[in-house]
Amino acid sequence: MAASSQMQAKMRRLFRTLWTQIAYVVPAILILVAGFVFAYQFVRPAPPDRIVMATGNKEGAYFAFGQAYAERFRKEGFELDLSQTAGSVDNLRLLTDEAAEVPVAFMQGGIGTPADYPALESLGSLYFEPIWVFVRGSAAPGRLTGLVGKRIAVGSAGSGTRAVALPLLKDNGVTGETSELVEIDGSEAIDALRAGAVDAAIFVGGAASRTIGTLLAMPGVSPMSFERADAYVRRYGYLSKVVLPMGTLDLTKNLPGQDLVLLAPTATIVVTPEMHPALVDLMLLTMRDTHRQGGYLEAPGAFPTGNHVTYPLAPAARRFYERGPPFLQRYLPFSAANLIDRLWVMILPLLTLLYPLMKILPPVYSWRMRARVNRWYKELEALDDRLNDGSIGRAEAAAQLDDIERSVEKVHVPPGFADRAYTLRMHIDYLRRKVDGRGAEKAPPVAAD
Repeated sequence: MAASSQMQAKMRRLFRTLWTQIAYVVPAILILVAGFVFAYQFVRPAPPDRIVMATGNKEGAYFAFGQAYAERFRKEGFELDLSQTAGSVDNLRLLTDEAAEVPVAFMQGGIGTPADYPALESLGSLYFEPIWVFVRGSAAPGRLTGLVGKRIAVGSAGSGTRAVALPLLKDNGVTGETSELVEIDGSEAIDALRAGAVDAAIFVGGAASRTIGTLLAMPGVSPMSFERADAYVRRYGYLSKVVLPMGTLDLTKNLPGQDLVLLAPTATIVVTPEMHPALVDLMLLTMRDTHRQGGYLEAPGAFPTGNHVTYPLAPAARRFYERGPPFLQRYLPFSAANLIDRLWVMILPLLTLLYPLMKILPPVYSWRMRARVNRWYKELEALDDRLNDGSIGRAEAAAQLDDIERSVEKVHVPPGFADRAYTLRMHIDYLRRKVDGRGAEKAPPVAAD
């Protein structure tokens, strides 16, 4: 029974100690929570789990690269839904149609202008997309003026091929009045060229694409090498002059059969203001990892780049090309880096509130524990004064001491302040002896602060 009582008393003391500490910790926690709630108002919204990206037709490079992008996004926990389109012009329409909810798209350089679409921004260019002109016959002309009077496949409506081909043809006197312009592209244009349904066909695509490889190997069809490439570059800022050396695509078959001087816009990524900043960062990382190895016309590391773009670079893209990825994204998985980047403002209340609370709480806690004991010294001092001036009898003083002692026995302080509680009881006993007529004994020492 005695052991059980001791255990119960010990548990009660432990519970009272914990409760006393909690009473001081909980207000501090509530203050911190209030600070976090306030700071959360300034946290950027989380990125959406799904976005739509406009690509191109299923046979084209845009859709193929879009699939690689979608896989990278999937690994990071996001769904990149690919929208097949007719091409860059169609993509531009989707970007500017709010009902379409398409915040990002592949876009061929030279499509649209910043003046007409001021809200659009570029994330950079990815690779060169040469303009290929294939003509039936053993030798293609070196100038577009040689296509006057011919049947020419210029790309389907909504395609980037048609958008870039028509101005170049017009500058060379090739229009609907002087020639027959046929709005087909892709496999349909290849079949028409093979069958002789058209005399020439214009394509825009990477040097390594299957379409270009098929055309270069097609009997009776020759690629054009632009004699006046430098003049076009001066006239059209979105075009670059590139050279594909003889045999680059196939050394055994010697494809192409001669050095080809080509005009090339670049493939770019264009976004709207609705593109979430975190997904902009992920898109830039995906662009870098997908295209930095280069190709037949691009040196390793030359792409992606902030050059050769039609629309102004987004601020995040400019920082990316100037300084590289954000600090956290260099060392952490994207999801973790994005979470920290979003919640960094939450650290401010932690630093702003926690430090002063850590400084204030211990002294306040110590003061409160001492106050539980020290308040009874006022009662003892008043009773001692009344004994000295004879204003209270011994019996009444003894009764008051009994009341004080019973109250003090209920006072609980943590073990670190127990010496004050026991010192108080020694002073109560000292005063009791004084009341009983034994006041000559030496007073007990006072607990040090």
